[in-house]
Amino acid sequence: MNLLSRRGVIHIAVTLLTACFYLPSTGQDLKIPLTRTEDKADSMYYDAIKARMLDDDKLAVSLLQGVVALKPEEAAPYYDLAKLYIKDKNVSKATEYIKKAIALNDKNKWYKEQYANILGMDNNYSEAADVYSQLAKDEKRNNDYLFKAALNYERADKHKEALAILDQLIAKTSDDEPYLQQELQIYRNMNDLDNAAKVAQRLIEENPTTGRYYALMAELYDINKQPEKAMEIYNKAQKQLPDDVGIQYGIADHYKRINDSAKYVEYLKKLVLNKGLDAETQIGMLVELMQEAGDDSLKKKEAVNIAASLAAQRVDNSQVQDIYGQILIMNGKTEEAAVQFKKSLAIDQAHFDVWQRLLSAYTAKKDADSLIFYSEKAIRLFPNQALAHFLNGLGHMNKKDYTGAAKAINRAIDLQPDGNAGLQAEMYSTLGDLYYMDKQYVQSDSSYARAMRLQPNDASMLNNYSYYLSERGVRLEEAEKMSKHSLELRPNEPTFLDTYAWILFKMGKYDKAKEYEEQAIAGSKESADGTLYEHLGDIYYKLNNADKAMENWKKAKEKGNDNPELDKKIKDKKLYE
Repeated sequence: MNLLSRRGVIHIAVTLLTACFYLPSTGQDLKIPLTRTEDKADSMYYDAIKARMLDDDKLAVSLLQGVVALKPEEAAPYYDLAKLYIKDKNVSKATEYIKKAIALNDKNKWYKEQYANILGMDNNYSEAADVYSQLAKDEKRNNDYLFKAALNYERADKHKEALAILDQLIAKTSDDEPYLQQELQIYRNMNDLDNAAKVAQRLIEENPTTGRYYALMAELYDINKQPEKAMEIYNKAQKQLPDDVGIQYGIADHYKRINDSAKYVEYLKKLVLNKGLDAETQIGMLVELMQEAGDDSLKKKEAVNIAASLAAQRVDNSQVQDIYGQILIMNGKTEEAAVQFKKSLAIDQAHFDVWQRLLSAYTAKKDADSLIFYSEKAIRLFPNQALAHFLNGLGHMNKKDYTGAAKAINRAIDLQPDGNAGLQAEMYSTLGDLYYMDKQYVQSDSSYARAMRLQPNDASMLNNYSYYLSERGVRLEEAEKMSKHSLELRPNEPTFLDTYAWILFKMGKYDKAKEYEEQAIAGSKESADGTLYEHLGDIYYKLNNADKAMENWKKAKEKGNDNPELDKKIKDKKLYE
């Protein structure tokens, strides 16, 4: 509809509205001419309604106030002002104007309805209920007024008054379910177990195939610490409705209340696999189950089994296959997870986040070919996704194809939007790593400089770059400062301690280097890498302790260090520099 057409509709609507409100109520002939004051008031009222319909509330309020100033005996403009002030959440002003409207015309139900609404907004629930009750007397066929009265009495904690009205409604209508539900809620709030149970029983009798009413009744007994009675109801309900979702959920919650974790998991599993649920709800319950498992290895294993069953049940649902893959990742089952991510993508390949999870499952060096293959597929579908290019570069890097890796990662950097400094820094630092491996040291230093500007307090980057500098034997003082800062950020990190020790070694500070290298080994305990022992052997050699040097070099060999120079050191009992 164009603006001209819309204005035409507004004009018709405004004309009808103003006609409704300004028909004379005294029986006078409609042909009697209006006075100038009345004519001006009518014109202003017309403009006010038009302004309101065009969402210019400020102008509408100003015009309506002008109308009531000219014709204070008309009720309708006060009603319209009240509505506008409600919209503006000005309860005080809304109350003032709706009262004036009612004072001028106390027969208009819309005015009274609005007044009750305003009272409710101002938390005057008891007064609002009284107004609705009066309206119900005037409009005997309108059950909605009675129900609103009951709801407001309940909010005012006038339970007896609310229940009395609900009883009226139940008596006068055949469709009493919503009113019984409300009575049940009130009795629960009153902690009146007997009457709540009676209402719940009536709901069950009237709706024998609705499982949630059994669950509500059983829950009443659970809340009142009568678990045996609760279970009696659940057992009866299961026979009647063996696959009902509400009953299964209620039983699961029952076992959770009484701390029977085995039974709780059993029924949660039934819920997750209940074919009456949609996949989204099943996934939500599966996630809840994982959260319940926490660090409990047995519960986590059970959650994996349930996820596997759900994936088998929902073979055509990509989201279920993806969620199962994520749960496998959380449980350290990376290879199995990759299979699930591929199943998800075979169903629906339009979700890059699933591609990302698949690629992340292949970042180990042994999976370089898979990472390259699947990242290329992702790039064909999502050519502008920086992360796909970055992970493709990582795959090439793991294959020692440094030219291909640099090309892909530089492309990723070009595509990566500003705003994620952490990811940009990681891209630059990875570029620095591969240039270092390819002995392109100028490019490596440049890449690390950019990474450090983006993330100057990234401990891992500080450690890696300082180690590279120490290996090259350049800018050792700068390297020492960076390494020391990494330890300030992450104290007692064995790898960082080893880097700092190695820099000190390169600087000729052998006693201090020995101290930090020993701390690195002590912090690593049994998992200490062979490189740490080789470094300690080198340090001892410089401290003129050849026996200790040989002892640590041999230990490094036992730990799997395959550095060819290590074999030469052991054979010749000498450090070569």
